[in-house]
Amino acid sequence: MSVPEQNSKGAYLVWLVGLAAYLLAVFHRSSLAVAGLVASERFDITAAQLSTFVMLQLLVYAGMQIPVGLAVDRFGPRAVMLGGAVVLTVSQGAFAFAESYATALTARFFVGMGDAMTFVCLLRLVNAWFSPGKVPQITLLTGPIGQLGAIIAAVPMTWALSELGWTNAYLLAAGLGLVVTIGVLAFVRDEPHARSVRGAPLSWTNIRTSLAASWEHPGTRLGFWMHFVTQFSSTVLGLLWGYPFFVTGEHTSEAFAGTLLTLMVVAVMVAGPVLGRLIGNHPWHRSTIVLVIVSSIVVAWTAVLAWPGDAPAWLLVVMVIVVGVGGPASMIGFDLVRTSNPIDRLSTATGIVNQAGFLASLITVIAVGVILDHTDQSYRAAMSFQYVLWALGLAQVWRYRVKTRARLVRDDPQRWARHAGLG
Repeated sequence: MSVPEQNSKGAYLVWLVGLAAYLLAVFHRSSLAVAGLVASERFDITAAQLSTFVMLQLLVYAGMQIPVGLAVDRFGPRAVMLGGAVVLTVSQGAFAFAESYATALTARFFVGMGDAMTFVCLLRLVNAWFSPGKVPQITLLTGPIGQLGAIIAAVPMTWALSELGWTNAYLLAAGLGLVVTIGVLAFVRDEPHARSVRGAPLSWTNIRTSLAASWEHPGTRLGFWMHFVTQFSSTVLGLLWGYPFFVTGEHTSEAFAGTLLTLMVVAVMVAGPVLGRLIGNHPWHRSTIVLVIVSSIVVAWTAVLAWPGDAPAWLLVVMVIVVGVGGPASMIGFDLVRTSNPIDRLSTATGIVNQAGFLASLITVIAVGVILDHTDQSYRAAMSFQYVLWALGLAQVWRYRVKTRARLVRDDPQRWARHAGLG
């Protein structure tokens, strides 16, 4: 397969349609963020019960990553992406009609499942359709553009919930899935020369071998901890606790809270292409970039939480922008996967890494809800839980970057010597 063929117009069409599916998945994932207060009234639930919606969704998403990765390596990204689009559409429609807490939880379970079946597929398509030199830029562009789904959830969904009501708003959201499903069916191909590809049959032996080989490489582990430590703060704000934190914890207006969430997503979109070019030119320093970004996030949060009284508007703006950069920074972990694993187990290794940030988000969502219920709604105490995961993640990134660099130099000394400025 030639490089020009990989970077053809057909490649961009496949990417754009797959990107639309991912954007929709992010929209469905984030659609509860601005509906948290409405959901509390509709289902008559506490803060901890409200966090269970996102907790369950993230638990399913994280738990599905390895099975989805194995399925993509076996059945191809197109088939798995189609399944995810259908599941998202049906489950979001069910959520529209949910009137009981149990029914709503069941619907969000399947939202998490459909969401989990999208992103790994898109990354596999990017690797199949674009040249190796183009993959880092497209990958770092993919995440930020996909976050447009969060903007759609933050602004139009706020309007739809107030003007159309719960059921009509979520039915409208579900209807978008039909359009995406048709697009994937009509335009997505697994590879330039094959509409669908199939890998080796799944067996317990093959599964164990693929998982063990992926996890054995320190680059996969470094990617895992990069994803773990960079993403969770922006995910927790965007999925559930950002809106209540700003309105109830910092006493902003509802309009300004929505603006802050939108600014965070804009920061994600702007930072993505910049980081893509940066790691493409300096792959040896990918872990250094992550360490700097996470340290900046910690400093920004510390300034907000330590501010006497309510933090000023300008500081909240700075904080959401810095936190937003952590979203595309998590994508750097997938570039470690790409340079550490062969194509036949790429999706499996990607699934391992992709569960990390959502596992951290899940832990934080639960902890924030529990702390709020036991501290008389103290958002400062609840949000301070993030320091535990930042400390763990930063320590592990530092640990595995040493091991990964040693392995990369051993496997391809000339290439990495050039990137490191050693030759």
